[in-house]
Amino acid sequence: MNDQLFIKSAFSQKVERPPVWMMRQAGRFMKEYRAIRENYSFLEMMKNPEIATDVTMLPVDLLGIDAAIMFCDILVTAEALGGQLSFVKGKGPVFANPVRSKSDVEKMVIPETYEEFGYVFEMIKNVKERLNGKTPLIGFAGSPFTVMSYLVEGQSSKDLKLTKLMINTEPETAKLLLSKLATVTANYLNAQIEAGVDALQIFDSWANTLSWEDYQEFSHFYIAEIISKLNRKDIPIISFCKGSSVFHPIMAEAKPDVISVDWNADLLRVKQSLPNEIAVQGNLDPFVLYGSREIIRKKVMRILEKMRNENGFIFNLGHGIMPDIPFDNVKYAIELIQEFRN
Repeated sequence: MNDQLFIKSAFSQKVERPPVWMMRQAGRFMKEYRAIRENYSFLEMMKNPEIATDVTMLPVDLLGIDAAIMFCDILVTAEALGGQLSFVKGKGPVFANPVRSKSDVEKMVIPETYEEFGYVFEMIKNVKERLNGKTPLIGFAGSPFTVMSYLVEGQSSKDLKLTKLMINTEPETAKLLLSKLATVTANYLNAQIEAGVDALQIFDSWANTLSWEDYQEFSHFYIAEIISKLNRKDIPIISFCKGSSVFHPIMAEAKPDVISVDWNADLLRVKQSLPNEIAVQGNLDPFVLYGSREIIRKKVMRILEKMRNENGFIFNLGHGIMPDIPFDNVKYAIELIQEFRN
């Protein structure tokens, strides 16, 4: 895989054009995904290796994307610690047993084996066979802070009130939970490497709710711990968080290979502020993809021209594709990027 555009860019090597993939690229903006979803719940899709394989392959087959990302969910690490997860229509992920006290955390047991993730590892094997060495596969996990927020809130939350109350009034309880999640996450990601993924991304989707100091103490510290434990030889590690435009100087201290940047930042300025060996990924605002071809071309080319000849650049969105973005607009953007030459 070391000669693949995506892998070379992730390791800040010179390439003829930027590689492109998009967060949530295997999702509801594709009618083929919606057709599968009509017959299965999200959990059924995720935990059936054959279906998860098919969904993972959709953007590879239909969009010719430069990297696949496995179809799964960040909350499986919470399940491994005993979280009772379901997906409720109109609510999203819900935990029947939210974590609200130190005793709740103390009851959580770090698994000795990761057999319960067997469906993930089987899916990785299936996808790798289908990709046949032509396209790299990205594995992933949620950051401890983001996964903790779902466990504490019990469901999605706009302000993470209960989570922020815990880190302010019961910081030791929060740190005990984060520590357990960090251990599970590092073990899970290493198992993904063993199963055959070519790269890893850590998603910190709720980091932007934190202050600078709280991000350092309750998120970055545990991400750095995870990265330090990974068997990362030849496996690039991507660090993503909402808020990377602010937090990228701290994120760099964890020594990822790539920092994924949101659309609030000037991507070139971020790149030039980082150590040479850290690549950047991003940072198109996904709302651009609702626009006309003229608008899409203008905004995509602006990023491409700005990053021309910069080693270590992967084109992506600042966050995930929304489900009602027109498929043809996504395809057009990808074609523009793949036609570009440094």
